[in-house]
Amino acid sequence: MKFSKLFTAIAATAFMTVASSAYAAGTVATEGSTSMEHLIGAIGESFTNQNPDIRFTFNPTGSGAGIQAAAEGRCDIGLSSRALKGDETKTLNGDTVALDGIVLVVNPANPVSDLSLEQIKKLFSGEVKSWKELGGADHPVVLIGREAGSGTRDGFESVTGTKDVCKYRQELTSTGDVIATVSKNPNAIGYASLSAVSDKIKPLTVGGVHADVDTVQDGSYKLQRPFILVTKKDAKQSDAVKSFLNYALSKDVDQIVSDTGAVPVNR
Repeated sequence: MKFSKLFTAIAATAFMTVASSAYAAGTVATEGSTSMEHLIGAIGESFTNQNPDIRFTFNPTGSGAGIQAAAEGRCDIGLSSRALKGDETKTLNGDTVALDGIVLVVNPANPVSDLSLEQIKKLFSGEVKSWKELGGADHPVVLIGREAGSGTRDGFESVTGTKDVCKYRQELTSTGDVIATVSKNPNAIGYASLSAVSDKIKPLTVGGVHADVDTVQDGSYKLQRPFILVTKKDAKQSDAVKSFLNYALSKDVDQIVSDTGAVPVNR
């Protein structure tokens, strides 16, 4: 399912500073993960089609910013592409709306097609510096990553054991920027949400396993993370927000989740 351009326009003008308690009863304001843009847009569009009196907004600021916005009451629901951790769990709830594979992507001209987790670790930590060491051309590896606070980066580095050791050439602020950059550089490698993979880049298998709905759901594809809806534990939620959460966390959205390239949760 492809959500309309209306949501992109709404996202750009989403409320930034008003506390959630000040929102009208017919508004659901979300903010956070850029990897969840297509998913939350499609769910939001389906929900408002059924509830035309409710206004849905999305502000694509990144997972860290979305979690903070929810904690500070600047949105009704934060969107994160990583699980809550540490002190975050004391004041916030995190409900999984879908699962996502984190896909390693290279330029289509790159002959490398598969990497093990150990090779990925050596690659992103800077131990492997040339594609020749991995069966490719004798060209330097260009590492493309996400910015600090990105849920995609947190998920990738946690699974691969590369937290705080990655030697990125560039740290970009959105999944789309990673895809665009890798598509233009034959020596680049980056990571992106499964739902964002396109024919502009080449996805790699990990340990011989291709990322898809089945391999993410059964756990055989190891590079994966949750998409979660973040709410403040002591926040007084409007009926509109409660209704949206009930819908987004039900089996009613499973087909929408699949259509956007994410993986439904086994409920």
